[in-house]
Amino acid sequence: MSSALSDVADFLRVHPPFDALEPAEVERAAAHVEVEFFLAGATIFAQGAQPIEHLRVVRTGAVEIVLADRVLDLLAPGELFGHASMLSGLPPGFAARAHEDTLCYRIPEEVARSVLARPESVGFVARSLLEMHEQSAAALAPRRPAPDPANQPVAALIREPTLLCAPETTIREAAARMASAPATAIVVDLGDSLGIVTDRDLRSRVVAAGVSYEAPVSSVMSAPAYTVAADRLGGDVLLEMLDRGVRHFPVLAAGREVIGVVEAVDLLAVETLSSFYLRRSIARAESIVELARAAQGLRPAVIALHEAHVGAASVAAIYSVVLDALTRRLIELCLLDAGEPPGEFAWLALGSQARREATPASDADSAIVWYGEIAEETIRPYLHTLAREVAIGLDACGIRVDEHGATASNVLFVRSLESWQKVARSWIEQPTREQALILVSVLVDSRPVWGIHSGAPVSETFRAAKLRPALLHLLARFALSHRPPTGFLRGLVVEHDGEHRGRLDLKRGGLLPVVDLARWAGMAAGVTSASTLERLRAAGDAGTLPAADVHTLEDAFELFTELRMEHQVDQLRAGLEPDDYLNPDDLSTLTRSYLREAFRAVASVQKRIAAEVSLGVR
Repeated sequence: MSSALSDVADFLRVHPPFDALEPAEVERAAAHVEVEFFLAGATIFAQGAQPIEHLRVVRTGAVEIVLADRVLDLLAPGELFGHASMLSGLPPGFAARAHEDTLCYRIPEEVARSVLARPESVGFVARSLLEMHEQSAAALAPRRPAPDPANQPVAALIREPTLLCAPETTIREAAARMASAPATAIVVDLGDSLGIVTDRDLRSRVVAAGVSYEAPVSSVMSAPAYTVAADRLGGDVLLEMLDRGVRHFPVLAAGREVIGVVEAVDLLAVETLSSFYLRRSIARAESIVELARAAQGLRPAVIALHEAHVGAASVAAIYSVVLDALTRRLIELCLLDAGEPPGEFAWLALGSQARREATPASDADSAIVWYGEIAEETIRPYLHTLAREVAIGLDACGIRVDEHGATASNVLFVRSLESWQKVARSWIEQPTREQALILVSVLVDSRPVWGIHSGAPVSETFRAAKLRPALLHLLARFALSHRPPTGFLRGLVVEHDGEHRGRLDLKRGGLLPVVDLARWAGMAAGVTSASTLERLRAAGDAGTLPAADVHTLEDAFELFTELRMEHQVDQLRAGLEPDDYLNPDDLSTLTRSYLREAFRAVASVQKRIAAEVSLGVR
């Protein structure tokens, strides 16, 4: 190694993230370094410029990080900059300017990505971006930001081609397919589950361990692979990766097929991170009092996201993610008092939280499933008591528990896996039984948020519903039961009496008809637990809804969601408890016009489906 190259490597290896890398990795980065010099006051790159294709490290001098003409930070020798834009492929969210005569090392994207994607680097990069957000949050004026990986579904962040192989595929063939794609991982189809082999596995489990390239890929895979749904938000998935120490997650569509693999490096360029801080505070809470204090930041976070022009559906998904974290931490704290549980169990979110569509006005619906052959009289009282304590804790955190009884604190919603699956099958086979359709609608939305996370154990049972025409017929009729209330005020349906007289129930009159139709159409397509929009897309792909109806319901759902969030944020700003009842007088003429058209469009879809149901077409 030349003396100049040695000097570069020596400098890099004492600064993060290079200080955690193997010497060979540092030397490779040093070999690709280009030296840049900037006079004091020179712009290194401008805010909103073309996406950056290099990682820069300050060697001598200092670099100002500037946002909206305000200096946010002054970078000293050894500090990195530009990596958020490089990783995301988005224009830089700030400008970089030489504070004094400055020398920088510039590392090309291909090499920089390999450095930042190393397991040793992921934590450093995430922390550096969190710190940048803390510095920039106060300087940001309300504006529409560029697409942010934190608030995008992971399906939109997949960069690599989908590679699938059988467990008997040789390591040589799998590696060759990864190299030619190119891809950093290949998913192994195990039938009822998935395995995964990454480039790191090839290095550590094959090359370093001396395993034959002709051995089956199943001998070096990680299985079962932890998977994520396509509509999970990038920020939430990044935290899961950091928590689990995993860099690759297979991404599954609503029908459970693999649509790709998302990698940690794809998620690191996160700019809207207020929910990260909230989740971190929640995870660190050592008592319910501390947890309630942390939860006080939930509603301000919703307001902040709304004011940053984050879409209402994304705000609801973030709110649901934080509600998941709050629930998990409550369960952990309650378990400390309750003692070791008699067996394994999972806490299931139901309703809007399960669909990741919860808002500040939503109730927290829940259920519990336990696993294994454990005497019911031993485990059920334990779990029921635990659920009551969790409900008390949620109330202390300002989260309402469903007053109608769809909650784990109701003993009927605490069952073994076998019991849940048995009652689900009985509802599928005898859908005319009292309350069967209501309970199917509740439980098909279930999603584990604590405990065993392998799939959606209860809702998956309802995948068999697509083979039961009689059940689908009744579910279609049930999905048509939510209609706007009668009576008009300025062309909009309103409540006739009660405390909300003269107000528009946007949830019952607008959202629920779309949610119910999407649930039924999704089940007809073989999709169970999923978001409303994902169910609609799956129904369109499967032909259970015409494309025109899918677009109509998608547009209406997005409009209703935006107006609902706007209304609730206005209530939060005013210090009021949020609800779903809008005053038509508060809506502009144009908005009322949009709402009328949306209601008519949804009613038209309902009318067409009702006609088909009555004719026995469905």
